Amino acid sequence: MADFVKVAATGDIAPGKVSVYEVAGRQIAVCNVDGTFYAIDDICTHDGGSLDQGELLGDEIECPRHGALFDVKTGRALTLPAVAPVRSYPVQVNGDHIMVEIDDD
Repeated sequence: MADFVKVAATGDIAPGKVSVYEVAGRQIAVCNVDGTFYAIDDICTHDGGSLDQGELLGDEIECPRHGALFDVKTGRALTLPAVAPVRSYPVQVNGDHIMVEIDDD
């Protein structure tokens, strides 16, 4: 069963920025794309680097280690050297709370 978990307040993450939160033992990168929030695993599928250390370019995040780009809306790998997607999570905003849906797997 999946539950939405509060991870941050909307004012905690400025537009164009990324913050990482530990949720259910996972490192989740929450990205603010022009006031809309997206959540993905904070691990590059190419080599395990932290994506939050890279640059958020619109709705794409660049891994700082080798430059792979991922779509923060879907988790899809957009450029080599990454070929596998990162996991993405549904996000809801309730008032000023950012909520991320985490399942029990």
